Amino acid sequence: MNLEREESTSDLSVLDSGGVDEVSVIPWSLLLRRKLVQRVGVSRRKATLIVLLSCVFTVSFMITLLVVSLKTVADDLNSTTGIISWAITAPMLAFGVVGPAFGKVGDLWGHKRVFVWGLFVAGIFALSTAFAWNATSMIIFRTLSAAGGSALGPAAMAYINRMFDPSERVRPLGYWSFVTAGAPVIGVVAGVPLVELFGWRTIFLMQAPLCLIGCVVAWWLLGDTERRANVKFDVKGALLLGAGSVMILLAINRGPAWGYLAARTVFVAMVGVVALTFFVRVEKRASDPMLPLKWFGTRNVAFPVASQALTNFAYMGGFMIVPQLLEVGLGFSTSHIGWLIIARPLVFSLVAPFSGRIAIRIGERNAGVIGAIAVMCSMLMLSQIDLGSSDLFIAVGLSLSGAGLGIASPALTALLANSVDVADLGVASAVQQLLNQMGAVLGAAVMVGVHEATIGSGIVRSFSYALLAGAISSAVGILAASAVRRTPVQSPIG
Repeated sequence: MNLEREESTSDLSVLDSGGVDEVSVIPWSLLLRRKLVQRVGVSRRKATLIVLLSCVFTVSFMITLLVVSLKTVADDLNSTTGIISWAITAPMLAFGVVGPAFGKVGDLWGHKRVFVWGLFVAGIFALSTAFAWNATSMIIFRTLSAAGGSALGPAAMAYINRMFDPSERVRPLGYWSFVTAGAPVIGVVAGVPLVELFGWRTIFLMQAPLCLIGCVVAWWLLGDTERRANVKFDVKGALLLGAGSVMILLAINRGPAWGYLAARTVFVAMVGVVALTFFVRVEKRASDPMLPLKWFGTRNVAFPVASQALTNFAYMGGFMIVPQLLEVGLGFSTSHIGWLIIARPLVFSLVAPFSGRIAIRIGERNAGVIGAIAVMCSMLMLSQIDLGSSDLFIAVGLSLSGAGLGIASPALTALLANSVDVADLGVASAVQQLLNQMGAVLGAAVMVGVHEATIGSGIVRSFSYALLAGAISSAVGILAASAVRRTPVQSPIG
């Protein structure tokens, strides 16, 4: 694709919103940007992709950074680990449930504005987090920062799917999948050394200027996307979807602590179910629904999303369970565990960039199936860990998980993107983000719950049962991936 084609594709209807003065300035800005990307030796599409993914990584990386440093933060703020854990849980919930609203806003008003303003909000509240004076302020600032950052994923995917033809999308979506799925995992692994070296406040002080610099670069580099005229924002749908999703995820997340049959857990879950029931009714009547329900009757929307959520159930659940198994069950040291669990994000980061080539060779459906099989095999291998298991056996089991998600996620994401209208790409990405987050939280909660419920059979055995639950989830994910079909090629401009 030559530079002129890239320029017209990646500017994405930049002329659609301006008057005479704006149009007169555009040729000069385009010329300046073209000269710069030519000088640094990258194409406009590559430069745009680098900026998008760098900003998404900056936001996603921070969501889980404090997972293994909660006691350090709690001591600093004179709080408890249980309370500070909400600095992880609340941002994860916000990141998942606010995304659909931002996806819709981007489709209506342009993804450039949503991306830049989301990044700005994330940066401002990252700076605020660095100066948090107690646990409550820290949790609020982290949640607001994650809520702003949740706008970046849908917007970035919308740009990728507009810049690249359907036949080209799998490769850039491999990078996108690495960032969205791999960055939180890398955040967990890198959390301890970064906090020990710089302190948790300094890390957020560093994140804030990175976000603000990203705002400036994104505003200058990105072209705006087309906007849909005469469309109303579905306020009721957004509120009901957000409230219902938060309540369901909250019940799942806090179930082990509160008790799954406790009155508080049941009440929260029922509120979530009622809210989502009303959401479905509202969406059926809405002229411009927040979430087109017809998508879930479409094979290449429902099944790719389901498969990814189910494999993410096992992936993230296993990520929570295995370190506990190695520490509590086998007595490994923290440093020993750190060197082992890094195998999964390392393999993921190596496989995801090449997943495009894999999918092109074997097809998106086969890539999704093979990826889910690899995750299932990982869970089965890890469930066999016992005293005397070698480091190599453990590392291979973890690596299979990273390889599986790295192969499957980009292929299934490409299938999803090719199955909805271009105008709905932001919403489709946000729905995928929401359901993946629900799968992750559900996986962690269920697998921890299985471990706690079977602990009477022995510590190591109870962890094995938890990992077998992940294997079952992955097996259902295999069936979902096998049900998709290759989509016909369509224009990326729409």
